[in-house]
Amino acid sequence: MNKPTFLAALMFAFLSSAQSVGAEDMKSINTPMKTAATPADKAFAASMKTMMTNMHAKPTGNPDKDFVLMMMPHHQGAIDMAKVELQYGTDPELRQLATDIVSAQDKEIAQMKAWLARNGK
Repeated sequence: MNKPTFLAALMFAFLSSAQSVGAEDMKSINTPMKTAATPADKAFAASMKTMMTNMHAKPTGNPDKDFVLMMMPHHQGAIDMAKVELQYGTDPELRQLATDIVSAQDKEIAQMKAWLARNGK
C-alpha cells in the first residue's frame, strides 16, 4: 500500500473510531443543559457541539485535503471557545491566551482556505 493510501486508510479508521467515542464522550454536550448551567457553560457546550459536528468530514482519499477539511472546524472551535473565555473569564493570563488563540487560529484558517483554493476544493 502506498503512503497516501495508507494515510487515508489510517485517517478513515481514526475518524470512524473517534466518531463512536466522541458521540459517547460528548453525550452531555448533545443533551439540554440543566437550568443551573451558567451562560458560559452553555456557550462552551454550544461551541463544542458545533465543532464536533463540523469535524465529521467525509474522507476524500487525499490526506492533505482531509487534514485541512477537519482542521478548519477544529480551529474554529478553538476560536469559539476562546471567545467564551474572553466574554466570561476573568483571569488575565487566560484572557491573554484566549486572545492569542483567536489571532493564531484565524491566521491558520486563512492559510488552510488559501491552500484549498490553490489545490481544488
